[in-house]
Amino acid sequence: MTSTTLFYIIITIIILNFIIDKVLDALNANHFNDKLPEELQDVYDEAEYKKSQNYKATNYKFGILTSTFSIILTIGFLLFDGFEFVDNIARNYSENPIVIALIFFGIIMIGSDILTTPFSYYSTFVIEEKFGFNKTTLKTFIFDKIKSWLMMALVGGGILALIIWFYQSTGSNFWLYTWGLVAVFTLFMNMFYSKLIVPLFNKQTPLEAGNLRDNISEYASTVGFKLDKIFVIDGSKRSTKANAYFSGFGSEKRVTLYDTLINDLETDEIVAVLAHEVGHYKKKHIIFNLIASIVLTGFTLFILSLFISNPLLSNALGVEIASFHIGLIAFGLLYAPISEITGLIMNVFSRKFEYQADDYAKNTFKAEPLIASLKKLSKNSLSNLTPHPAYVFMHYSHPTLLQRIKNLRK
Repeated sequence: MTSTTLFYIIITIIILNFIIDKVLDALNANHFNDKLPEELQDVYDEAEYKKSQNYKATNYKFGILTSTFSIILTIGFLLFDGFEFVDNIARNYSENPIVIALIFFGIIMIGSDILTTPFSYYSTFVIEEKFGFNKTTLKTFIFDKIKSWLMMALVGGGILALIIWFYQSTGSNFWLYTWGLVAVFTLFMNMFYSKLIVPLFNKQTPLEAGNLRDNISEYASTVGFKLDKIFVIDGSKRSTKANAYFSGFGSEKRVTLYDTLINDLETDEIVAVLAHEVGHYKKKHIIFNLIASIVLTGFTLFILSLFISNPLLSNALGVEIASFHIGLIAFGLLYAPISEITGLIMNVFSRKFEYQADDYAKNTFKAEPLIASLKKLSKNSLSNLTPHPAYVFMHYSHPTLLQRIKNLRK
């Protein structure tokens, strides 16, 4: 195989992926105006349903614009040897492979973020603002960007530097050391993400004593679930949309409730949502996802190790000097179809786990409060209640609202 052939394979993968995504989006959009099933008639009134349809249509059109811009930019960058241009800039500053790679990815990542920031700004301050979701200030938006860049430079740059050092030191066995590094980092982040990372962006406070905390503690004790750390996060700082999640293990186990969730739901409904999350924990879904993530990372790194030394990868992107960082970009583009397949498999498991967590909440608490909470959360986020089945299969990590309600009422 020649580098030219590999180049056209990369272009073909990018275009096919774009076409498939747009076809799925179009199929989904054709269902925006479907009549709501009987089970969902009480989610929206007529005015709210029209608002949700308008919201979906607006995001669909905006999605076409952003994805079209992205593919034109990507293909243009490939056709006009953009990677070689950036690589040459990086090589003007150093001869050290690690420093070159850090400068290269720094330029690519920050350049890409700057180019897409106008779209992010429009989504936040025009679309989300228009439909009443946005609570983000311009100051918060800017500081979030700066913090993200710093996190990317320190954490991402540090991990990348270690990976390249492993490659230089151990050759084709680098993937084993990298796998170990990523596994440790993944475990560490699962344990301490809420304690170390979340405070950089949001304020977390312990849930104050009162009726809600008493009800949560009472439920937790009935299912033998020790839960001392219950926090409230200021999600309303950025959006009116609500959420709740578990994080950590052992002594670092905690539940975090968005303040918007507390404002939108009744006490019983919040406990039902919590019961669903406890179900994930009790059914060991969190452990499964963690192990699956680490195994998939190892598989990907092993495949990478088989090809990374081949200069064809770098040459395919128009770069004559073969290097790890250019090979990594080419591999990422070529690996996309496999990544799509593994993503689909994980979504199948994820949807199955959601049913199991719902069943756990139904059996250990009550079904109706969970149904009521799901309806309210869908209404408050103007969710699509009539998605196309193919779109659900390809993109949804959760069953649809209708599917969950039918399961809960069995």
